Amino acid sequence: MSHSPMVEIQRYPFSRDALNDLRDNAFAAGNWPLVYVLSDEKRRRAYIGETTDTLTRMSTHLKHDEKQLLTAVHLITSEYFNKSATLDVESLLIKYMAADGKYTLLNGNLGLADHNYYQRGALYEEVFREVWNRLIAKGVVSRTLDHLDNSDVFKYSPYKSLSFDQRQGLLTIMHELLNPGVKNIVVEGGAGTGKSVLAIFLFKLLHSEEHQVNLREFSEEEAEIHSLLSSLKALMPKPKMALVVPMTSFRTTLKKAFRHVAGLSPDMVISPSELTRQRYDIVLVDESHRLRKRKNLGAYFGSFDKACTALRMDKHTCSEVDWVCQQADKAIFFYDEGQSIKPSDANVEVFQRLKAASGSVTHRLLSQFRVKAGQPYVEFVDKLLNGRVDDGVVFTAKNYEFEVFDSLKDLVRTINEKEEQVGLSRLIAGYSWPWASKKDSEAYDIVIDDVQLRWNSTNTDWINKDGSHREVGCIHTTQGYDLNYAGIIFGEEIRYDPKSQSIVIEKDNYHDRTGGQGIKDPEELKQYIINIYRTIMLRGIRGTFVYACDDTLREYLKQHIPVHAAHVEKPEATNVVELKPYVNAVPLFDLQAAAGDFGALSDVTDLDPTQHPDWVAVPDGVRVREDMFACRVIGESMNRVIPNGALCLFRTDPGGSRNGKTVLVESMDSIDADSGSRYTVKVYESFRAEDENGWRHEHIQLNPNSHDESFQPLELNDEEAFRYRVAGVFVCLIDEQHT
Repeated sequence: MSHSPMVEIQRYPFSRDALNDLRDNAFAAGNWPLVYVLSDEKRRRAYIGETTDTLTRMSTHLKHDEKQLLTAVHLITSEYFNKSATLDVESLLIKYMAADGKYTLLNGNLGLADHNYYQRGALYEEVFREVWNRLIAKGVVSRTLDHLDNSDVFKYSPYKSLSFDQRQGLLTIMHELLNPGVKNIVVEGGAGTGKSVLAIFLFKLLHSEEHQVNLREFSEEEAEIHSLLSSLKALMPKPKMALVVPMTSFRTTLKKAFRHVAGLSPDMVISPSELTRQRYDIVLVDESHRLRKRKNLGAYFGSFDKACTALRMDKHTCSEVDWVCQQADKAIFFYDEGQSIKPSDANVEVFQRLKAASGSVTHRLLSQFRVKAGQPYVEFVDKLLNGRVDDGVVFTAKNYEFEVFDSLKDLVRTINEKEEQVGLSRLIAGYSWPWASKKDSEAYDIVIDDVQLRWNSTNTDWINKDGSHREVGCIHTTQGYDLNYAGIIFGEEIRYDPKSQSIVIEKDNYHDRTGGQGIKDPEELKQYIINIYRTIMLRGIRGTFVYACDDTLREYLKQHIPVHAAHVEKPEATNVVELKPYVNAVPLFDLQAAAGDFGALSDVTDLDPTQHPDWVAVPDGVRVREDMFACRVIGESMNRVIPNGALCLFRTDPGGSRNGKTVLVESMDSIDADSGSRYTVKVYESFRAEDENGWRHEHIQLNPNSHDESFQPLELNDEEAFRYRVAGVFVCLIDEQHT
């Protein structure tokens, strides 16, 4: 099955002498809009751009201090490209290559706005997929788009485009940072209005050299931001900045996101108590509704008191909000009153006083763009939990899966299916079961009918931990995170009273130790618990599934949410050069002939170059290593990246995570029908679980990457996995000549 290419990618050396070679490229010579990637394999740096005047642009880059250190250029060309499309492909490439992590990008922040253009949705999504698959083939990137879509490095990337509301927020913040009369900026916005992305975008912007900030000239806004940035640079050339994140779990995740961005470092993401170490020019606080006061702090009382002493504050009257105000010349609080979920959270009055203070300004972010069902869903959840939905109203949205379940078993099964299909699907419950498994890892916490579940086994970065889809998260391990699908279990602490037509709280069934103590007023507790359910119901980007333990609450939810139909299985949708072994050439193996012992390949490094008959030249710019080899890949199961019969370069497995990467796998006892040999090439995904002996592989999935959707993933459980061996990790295509 052949597939005519929509996209061509050609590699050239990046140097003065090589500019002449570029003239042979019809697209480059003819001033056609194209996208390019400049890179350096050794230093692992890259720069992505688009242009209609390739030759002039390359000459300019060769004069530029940082870019002239790069050694290769890949030109990405297509007959489908126009100026809008190349701008779009460029910005998508920057986002995804930053998340892929092979290169650190030299690019500054991106354009502010996503812009629309003719055929953007249908045609260009396919064009970009092809660009990406060809870049995998060329060895420029290594992980699949589907894998990256679910990664936090991608979600919290400073290379995200901003929504209209976020852009207004950014302009406001920059104006106020320049205003000597303003000390505190409060940015209010509900769940999913993109407060974290805005915080990280601003961080990257203020840490970029001015010449690196290549904001697109699409509107007046960019020009305004440029001039504001120049003024800020003059005022604070190298600002001391910190991003304070109160929740341990989310802090760990954002540190990871900062690690992958040039100019940012994980040390910039700190806990509130680390504010005692030094003063800052600018402090941003994400999720500032979770800053604490001295109440129900449990093990944290000691650290809280110590920080108060260090800052010379009265521990009984101050809160962490005061710490921020004292240690920052300028403080930016991202705040959502509706997500205050514990009595230890600083009082609403503290924020009201902060907003009313003379040096404070407040700005609202309105549009909700995490959840695909948007603002109407947010408003519906609010009405549903406060008993204000009109009779007979059932919420549905075309592009959002929202269902109530009669059986918890079905809900768990559905979340597991979604996890397998798209990943990032998790169960979250209200805190109405004690955490027995914390002390006894064999114990189950939540037992309902024949379903047995455990609470999250870790507090840090739980959502990204292997096996977390088989556990149940709570508000503390999920607040601040995005999921694809959330399965919400309404616990024993919340029920519905049909007489008063309102939600009722059973305080004795609420087991969050620090969350319920010291609350005398039942209405106050009810408000916290409703805030918790509202917050966790706004986690799922693609869908939310709910189950309620209380029968009357379940009946109430069924009046207003579509009911899940009982479980039914659904089908899944070269020039001639002298070859010098390991200098410019690697050994070539015939996988068809290698049906017997593949001894030579098992340990390529022991291969005697003088005894091995077949060698093949590697593409220009690839650093040749002695653990590399080549072979021809037969079959259509990977044809989005590897055409049938293409010659491919592999490395014996260098270790590290293989997830999302393309690998060559040897089967000890079966022949792959597609390739006709014991070897198959697939995309590797492993799923792990933790038990008392540490981590173990639960199962491995080998996925096709093909235009032909009849190819199925190969699932290997623990025993089967022993019969397979990863013989190599794909580096790039050597050529695409078909046999």
